[in-house]
Formats: sequence, C-alpha cells, structure tokens
Amino acid sequence: MKDILQELEDRRKTARLGGGQRRIDSQHQKGKLTARERVELLLDEGSFEEFDMFKAHRCTEFGMEADRPAGDGVITGWGTINGRLVYVFSQDFTVFGGSLSETHAEKICKIMDMAMQNGAPVIGINDSGGARIQEGVASLAGYAEVFQRNIMASGVVPQISVIMGPCAGGAVYSPAMTDFIFMVKDSSYMFVTGPDVVKTVTNEVVTAEELGGASTHTRKSSVADGAFENDVEALSEVRRLVDFLPLNNRDKAPTRPFFDDPARVDESLDTLVPDNANAPYDMKELIAKLADEGDFYEIQEDFAKNIITGFVRLEGQTVGVVANQPMVLAGCLDIDSSRKAARFVRFCDAFEIPILTLVDVPGFLPGTSQEYGGVIKHGAKLLFAYGEATVPKVTLITRKAYGGAYDVMASKHLRGDFNYAWPTAEIAVMGAKGATEILYRSELGDAEKIAQRTQDYEERFANPFVAAERGFIDEVIQPRSSRVRICRAFASLRNKKLQNPWKKHDNIPL
Repeated sequence: MKDILQELEDRRKTARLGGGQRRIDSQHQKGKLTARERVELLLDEGSFEEFDMFKAHRCTEFGMEADRPAGDGVITGWGTINGRLVYVFSQDFTVFGGSLSETHAEKICKIMDMAMQNGAPVIGINDSGGARIQEGVASLAGYAEVFQRNIMASGVVPQISVIMGPCAGGAVYSPAMTDFIFMVKDSSYMFVTGPDVVKTVTNEVVTAEELGGASTHTRKSSVADGAFENDVEALSEVRRLVDFLPLNNRDKAPTRPFFDDPARVDESLDTLVPDNANAPYDMKELIAKLADEGDFYEIQEDFAKNIITGFVRLEGQTVGVVANQPMVLAGCLDIDSSRKAARFVRFCDAFEIPILTLVDVPGFLPGTSQEYGGVIKHGAKLLFAYGEATVPKVTLITRKAYGGAYDVMASKHLRGDFNYAWPTAEIAVMGAKGATEILYRSELGDAEKIAQRTQDYEERFANPFVAAERGFIDEVIQPRSSRVRICRAFASLRNKKLQNPWKKHDNIPL
C-alpha cells in the first residue's frame, strides 16, 4: 500500500512541475508566474480542487507519443473567491507552449459544463501559443467545442478572461465571447494573425506589442476591458471584480457590509456643475460621492473616455453605472462610446444588476467620419440596450440632455423607473443658440435681437421644469441629496418584476 501511495505522490510532484524546472525558471525570468502560481493567487488559500491532473494527450504523430506530460498544458478545477464558488482554467506555457490539443480542450470543456450546471463563474487564464500543430484538425475541433460552450454560457454565468501571455489565431475568439477581458502590460498580446503573417500579406512592419498588446486593445480596439502592470495586480483586480458580480443569472449580486450612511448629504455637489454651461467638470467626482465608501470599479477606463462605465455599491448592493464625461468631447455620444455603454448595459441586464445613468450629453458627435462609420446603427445599440433592459433603472440628469441623446440615455420613455434632474438640468431638442438661429433665421442680422431671443429660449426651455410638467422627470432634486434619493429609489425597486414579450432572441442592430 505504501508503494502505491508513494507512486501517487511522485506522479503528483511530476504533474505539478509541468514542463520542468528549466521552463518554469524561464517563465519567471520573463516576469510571469506559472499557471499553478496564478491559480493559487486568484483563489482563496487552500480552496483549489483540481480536475484531470494526470490527463495526457493521445497524439502519435511527429514523435509525440514519446512526450506525454501529465495535465497536457492546462490546469483546471474549482475553488472559491472570498468564499464564493468559481471554476478556473489556467494554460501552462511550460508544456508545449500552452498549445491547445484535443485533450487540453476536453479539460476546459469539462469545467465549463460544470460551471453551467452549478451556476458559477468561469475564469480563464490564457497563456498559449495557439492550436497544437501536431494534432491538426483535432486541435481546431477542440477550439470549436470551447467556443460553443462560451456561447451557451453567455448571459447564464459570468465569464472572465485574463490574458497573461500570447493569445493568437483561433485562441482569441474564446476570450472575445466572454464578458470581461483583462491583459497584462508588456507580457500579453492578442491577435488573429501575427506580425510575420501581416508582413507577408500586407507588407506592414509591426511589433507584437503594437499589433495586439495591452495598450492597443484597451485604447484603440476596445477588445480588452483593462490592463494591469503584472500578473499579481491583474489577479487581485479579478478577485475584486468577482465580488461585484452574481454567481449566475438567477442569483443576486452579493450584499457587502457597508459603513457609509445612505442618508449622507454632500453639499459640495451643489457647486459641482459650473455656472458657465460650456465649462467641463469631472463626472467621476459625482460617482465617487454617490458610491458606498467612494469605491468605483471602472470598466474600459482607457477607451471612449467620453462615457464612463463600471460598478459601485449603494447600501452594500452592486449597481452598474453609465455616465457621460463632460471632460472629454463635452460628453457627446459617438460610435465608440455607444458600443462601450451598450455592451455594459446588456451585461448588467443579463445578470440582474440595477443601472444608474448619470446624464450630461449635448448630443451625438457630428462629422463625416461618424456618419460613414455608422453612428446611426451604433447609437441605436445603446438605445436598444436601455429599451430592452428590465432591471431597475434610475437616471439623474445633471446638466445637458439634448435631442436624440436625451432619449437614448435611459430616458423615461425607455422605461426608466426613476428619472431625476438637478435644477441645473437643461432638457431640450438642442442648445439655445442653435435653436434660436433656426427659429429666428430672418433676424440673424440683428445681434441684439438674437441675443434676446436666445435668453428667452434659455429661460423657457433650458431647465428641467418643462419635462417635469409632463412627467418625463419624476422629481427635480437638490444635488446635495442625490445619494439618499438614489439609494431610496433603488431600495424601492428591489422587487421589480418586468418581462419582455416572448421571443427566441432579439435582433440588436450589430
């Protein structure tokens, strides 16, 4: 019996070494953790339960039968994050460069199936050279099996991808279908075709970092939601994100203890909006002053900065925030901001996370590049996302809400539950100057007259009271009391029930 137990320990020891000590040292020299170290850092201490530690590939081509490492380049299993169940897989670059084989894919599919059955998030740590060439089509079939599970799990359990090394070719499509993608600066990259292929086909000379590094995907392409300095920071931020999310779409997000008075009054908010209607102010200041303990987890911070998305807690409960940012492009909506916000709104709706919308929007960004790029369809994505959302929706208009952008930003007409405005709000078809020039075109030569007409228009329409008279604004509130009013609004909506008509699925304008 002792011999068998010793053999088990020896086999485990070999499996834990992955591709061997030399390759582990090489991984460390690059500033990267090993696949096992990453799992241990991500999960609560001692909570990891591994599956398929001894699984090995079945390939016999190209002399592969002589090299069959236990685990086959991926570590899979389950554990807890702050006591809550999650499933995890972590690709091991020390074994065949983390390449995906048929059995490697089977291991990932097994934990994804279990996550669906048991209603828990899936966290994938990607560090792979792509498909295992020696296995040919069997490897490609493995990818497709993983993709199909990503699709089935979408909107059922949260899926988070952490890119901690190369992720190229077919490998990129699995993370692309997950809810959140995080990258590590200078050590991770994602692209469909690498720099060498790009040079061959298009003659463009580009580095891996320029083509698909963390900066590219967080600032330009919007593929990634965040980038962190190193593996340790990335994993700790993933733990923090999981704390905001429900385990599945039938569960509620966790309620955390809070030490911030829901009735807190903040008089500094009374002067947040400048007297000059064209002067910017930082909307993040308002978000921090509304949130419990000022804690805000921002998503896609570096992309489309004219709109802000992320999570806060109000009375210990998770709320998704979408807010125009007057500091960038005056808070205008454009193609990128519409896509960014629409995806975030749909995630919140899928997982029953209430949505707070903070509005200061002078309209959609004009210009040929926007129109040629399809701003109509992209803007409609955000409109569609808000209109189909059945979760509690509270909207606060701080300053401008002009034209179609007023409608799009969670207006009363898109089934907003509570629509508040500050006294500084201006709800109108357009700004006073533009409106006056259209209404009184015949008087354009008389500057004094036009100035008077503009002032008259402002007094009549550049306020929240016309909308309030019609019931489109439920209440004009004091800025200082925003936290208590918003907290009470969400508290009153905790048992909200709203269902859309039955359909197989909608056809969002993609």
